[in-house]
Amino acid sequence: MEKKRTELNPPQILILVFLFFITLGTFLLMLPFSTTEGITLGDALFTATSAMTVTGLAVVDTGTAFTLVGQWVILALIQLGGLGIMTFAVLIFMALGKKIGLKERMIIQQSLNQTAVGGIILLVKKLLIFSISMELVAIVLLSFRWVPEFGLSRGIYVSTFHAISAFNNAGFSVWSDSLSGYVTDPVVNIVISFLFIIGGVGFTVVFDLWKTKDFHRLSLHTKTMLVGTIAINVFSILMIFVLEFNNPETIGNMSTPGKLMASYFQAVTPRTAGFNTIDIGAMEDDSLFFMLMLMFIGGGSASTAGGIKLTTAVIIIVATLAFFRDKEDLTLFRRSLRPRLVMRALALTVGSVFLVFTSTFFLNMTEDASFLSILFEAISAFGTVGLSTGITGDLTIAGKMILVSLMLFGKLGPLTFAFAFTKPRPDPIKYPKEEVLTG
Repeated sequence: MEKKRTELNPPQILILVFLFFITLGTFLLMLPFSTTEGITLGDALFTATSAMTVTGLAVVDTGTAFTLVGQWVILALIQLGGLGIMTFAVLIFMALGKKIGLKERMIIQQSLNQTAVGGIILLVKKLLIFSISMELVAIVLLSFRWVPEFGLSRGIYVSTFHAISAFNNAGFSVWSDSLSGYVTDPVVNIVISFLFIIGGVGFTVVFDLWKTKDFHRLSLHTKTMLVGTIAINVFSILMIFVLEFNNPETIGNMSTPGKLMASYFQAVTPRTAGFNTIDIGAMEDDSLFFMLMLMFIGGGSASTAGGIKLTTAVIIIVATLAFFRDKEDLTLFRRSLRPRLVMRALALTVGSVFLVFTSTFFLNMTEDASFLSILFEAISAFGTVGLSTGITGDLTIAGKMILVSLMLFGKLGPLTFAFAFTKPRPDPIKYPKEEVLTG
């Protein structure tokens, strides 16, 4: 009797591909020519995972611990993880003249977090062209700032490194203090923040805006992302500005324009990128707690950012307000939301909360740091943000492995892992309804 062949589903394949490249990256970073003084297996694995999941948390200083070769390995992992492995796979298939079948399209759909298979190849082509174009333009603009300071070759290199890292929302920098040396530099602040904001809103939003100029004709997803992003960014800038206004260790001693620029950058970076222009560890506890919420929310679907995603948070808020108003139908921009969409948002949020709090519980047992710093580190890893209060380099091996798992879960999403190991089974039986007391 012929044995039934077991085929991997798209989520399982996506997880295995990520694990393969993380393993490959770990191996390459362990090689003698990748580091200046050698690196442990745990640190190499952590760095490879952080780069592949475009997180940006670092247990060693990227600029001094790794050689030029090692830094290029990190950049390659960032590009692969940010734009999607399957995106580059499509490019290779097309170059070889291979046909892309339904299963491959489903894997690409899963990796880009799309709702339909139709038009997925065209989206990938646009994604590649747009991403490379944005990075090249940013490299040129940053070179005007850094070539005069560092010379031609070094200036172009640091421009390239930070352009790729910023667009992919990775937060890796060749400097140990990230971009703190350019806290009031308009070119660096504007170019870098523009890159990670564009990367963080999602490619479907960018392409929708490109082809549709009328706001009313935009998709519901695009409208939600645009309004939500503007609202949360403006509110965050004001919050950071007020909370840090008199803090001499961050923006307290700056001029008002300097305070506004520093507040702007530090307000927009927690949901996506992980770069910082002020010392995160010196910020007020109120500011850190506020940034926790921003990191947990994250950016947009089909973007390089992590977190539960802004649209998920909006749906949860809309559902809550609808309940308080005793409304049965959920509406957003004069469009009704399906109940299943709310269930998905709820499942994603609850699963994410469970992951973060479980990881924080174990980190609290393994690490010698304040609870707020540990929680900040956990949410930063899950949201693939990369910001830290300064405890990353002092983590135990157990703590590093917990964060490695969190970064992987945060990048691929709890639902991807859930769908990878469970099969959808529609309930054929309908049971009588009955009320349960809540609240």
